[in-house]
Amino acid sequence: VRAEAAKLSRLEWEGCSITVDSTTRSNRTRRANPQFTGHCFKTKHSTMGNCHTVGPNEALVVSGGCCGSDQKTYMVGGWAWAWWLISDIQKITLEIMTLQPKCEDVETAEGVAITVTGVAQVKVMTDQDLLGVACEQFLGKSVLEIKSVVLQTLEGHLRSILGTLTVEQIYQDRDQFARLVREVAAPDVGRMGIEILSFTIKTQTAAVQRDADIGVAEAERDAGIREAECKKEMMDVKFKADTKMADSKRELEMQIAAFNQEVNTMAAKEQQKIRQEEIEIEVVQRKKQITIEEKEILRTDKELVATVKRPAEAEAYKMEQLAEGQKIKRVLTAQAEAEKIRKIGEAEAESIEAVGKAEAEKMRLKAEAYQQYGEAAKTALVLEALPKIAGKVAAPLARTNEIVILSGEGSRVTGEVTRLLAELPVSVNALTGVDLSKIPLLQKMTNPQA
Repeated sequence: VRAEAAKLSRLEWEGCSITVDSTTRSNRTRRANPQFTGHCFKTKHSTMGNCHTVGPNEALVVSGGCCGSDQKTYMVGGWAWAWWLISDIQKITLEIMTLQPKCEDVETAEGVAITVTGVAQVKVMTDQDLLGVACEQFLGKSVLEIKSVVLQTLEGHLRSILGTLTVEQIYQDRDQFARLVREVAAPDVGRMGIEILSFTIKTQTAAVQRDADIGVAEAERDAGIREAECKKEMMDVKFKADTKMADSKRELEMQIAAFNQEVNTMAAKEQQKIRQEEIEIEVVQRKKQITIEEKEILRTDKELVATVKRPAEAEAYKMEQLAEGQKIKRVLTAQAEAEKIRKIGEAEAESIEAVGKAEAEKMRLKAEAYQQYGEAAKTALVLEALPKIAGKVAAPLARTNEIVILSGEGSRVTGEVTRLLAELPVSVNALTGVDLSKIPLLQKMTNPQA
């Protein structure tokens, strides 16, 4: 701040005002460096900010800054600089806060309802990390709001601990009970940045007992005063003698300690020299051992190359060549088999083609011959084929020993013969390709009316 003020004194100030003992004066009438209390500077070149101070009972928190900075500054009992418009200034109290947590009609472990009141002294921690935690929790809150949060936490822990103790444990050893509450509640309030300085228990029973003890204490006070005076005189004489003895003993022990320290120092120096030499010897031995191990590693590598790597490479090359030959063999075999199948297929196709052509030629010649036949030739062919047809038709009857005609009517036999002659041209046409229905004789036989 002083350097900045000296710099500004060399410039032409415009509209600057500095607070001096609560009185505002114009800088145009006062060029000397004043004793200012933390106001603002303004030059014709730049606008700066404020210098804020804080006492030892408060913490100053400066947040924000240039270029979007998120840095926070915590100052206790000092001053801090804050830029205008881009910095935020807040304060949080560091003073001791007195709390009186009270639990009414709380049942103990034995089911007895009691009322317990405690007194706790707490404050915000000044450690930078814990102060930052406290600022995150309570910055902007009043002292009453901070007390309310901490009080509720202490009352909750006090109530939970009362439920685990008996009445005798609570009233006979209140210090232990208060210590237990501090140990249980300290971590929770510590995470808020709050420190428990002290915690004590006071009850209604203690107040009643206090009034009863006052009378006894006043009665015993006078007798105790005289007795204490006599003891004091006796103890003064004893303390003087003990003091002289203690001084002599202390001087003796100090001399012995000085001698022992000198001896121990010399022994430590000698031991340090011995240890240094031992370390140097160990370093040399270790270097030699490392050299031997490196040579052994090289030898092992060469041995592995000669006994394992080279044979393995040869075997791998051999297996690779065998696999390549087997691959070529399979490829050639597959190609030969494919060629064989192709040749056989071509031969069979040519054979089938030749047979088909012969059959087609045969059928063509038959068709031409049939076209040149006359009616007499066709009849002769039919008559030649009739025995074969009759043989095929009568083949099932060859195994028949006896035929019995149940009807004596001749018309039925005649009808069967007529039906057979009617079906005969269809069968002959299917077998030979000759249409018998065009023969006049058969037309008359199958159609008597014609």
